[in-house]
Amino acid sequence: MGRSILAVVVSYIGMFVLAFIAFTCAYLIVGSEVAFKPGIYEASTRWIGIAFVINIVVSIIGGIICALIAKGGRAPLALAIVVVVLGFVVAVLDMNKGKTNAGMVRTASTPQMEAIQKAFWPVWVPFTFPITGAIGVLIGGKLKRRS
Repeated sequence: MGRSILAVVVSYIGMFVLAFIAFTCAYLIVGSEVAFKPGIYEASTRWIGIAFVINIVVSIIGGIICALIAKGGRAPLALAIVVVVLGFVVAVLDMNKGKTNAGMVRTASTPQMEAIQKAFWPVWVPFTFPITGAIGVLIGGKLKRRS
């Protein structure tokens, strides 16, 4: 039981760190003109696509790490539940950010810290991340069991 709890906690923290690194690198590579719609802080369609790819890859890695640490059991399922619950909490909080920042005008070259503070998604996007994240975790957990 303790090993499973440790697996879930370590995997979730690892997913958070990997996602932060991946989004930072992606933003540095594509820049603000690809990440945002013109003149505003709303995420562009291409950035949403990039975010989904990052979400799935990070989630699969998280599921593999969880299964490795737990060495069997249902820890990846528990991690998937944590991803869904915390993801929906973040999605609800993210809705307020969209309402607050919707009218802001964005300059052509937006620094990364400003982008983190002011960026927002279309309303539906944050609610899909927990679901795709949980699916990725379960896939990663099953991939580890096969090997």
